[in-house]
Amino acid sequence: MMADICYHDGMIRTQVQLTAMQVRALKAMAAERDVSISQLVREGVDLVVATLPETAHQRALTVVGRYPSDDGRNDVARGHDNHLDTIFADE
Repeated sequence: MMADICYHDGMIRTQVQLTAMQVRALKAMAAERDVSISQLVREGVDLVVATLPETAHQRALTVVGRYPSDDGRNDVARGHDNHLDTIFADE
């Protein structure tokens, strides 16, 4: 027998303040789409979160391991200080 799964599992109740115009628009849209206002708010939050600019840290993580070392070193993470000393000593 499958366990009952509650739609609200994992949801966190919160309170937001909206203008009267926003509430009217949400009520109309919710009725038109046959969904709850909460569902529309969640969809709106998802849209905003999806369009947030990527942080420098997130951009940096996208290149980790992408490029091979041109001199065959594979211990850059462990020996980065030594490698920097070598690089700066050459200058």
